[in-house]
Amino acid sequence: MSQRDEFHNLDRPDDGLFRELAPGVTTRIFAGEQAMLSVVTIAANGQGTLHHHPEEQWGVLLDGSAIRVQGAEEIPVQKGDFWRTPGGVSHTMRAGPDGCRVLDIFSPPRPEYKKPGKGFGG
Repeated sequence: MSQRDEFHNLDRPDDGLFRELAPGVTTRIFAGEQAMLSVVTIAANGQGTLHHHPEEQWGVLLDGSAIRVQGAEEIPVQKGDFWRTPGGVSHTMRAGPDGCRVLDIFSPPRPEYKKPGKGFGG
């Protein structure tokens, strides 16, 4: 494998493993040995499914605006905000009127995200 295979671009739509998480919610996944990145795009006013998983997750709002639903709270976030979601905590995102793009970082990598598919789980 060439070292060039280890370089990616957030704005290249054909880069990464594509997965449809929910209607209007897609991601491109980049898996490493100890961590995984997921570039999630949510359509205007779209929302993911409330879910949880054992892996720790960090998120960064790259573009747009959104509401981060985490546990029992709904927290407005704007471009540049980032957060940590411990494993086992229920969460989702609800995009604002212009949609949003989020960079999620998982540790360890989520096994179900290493293969094509649909949804937030296996």
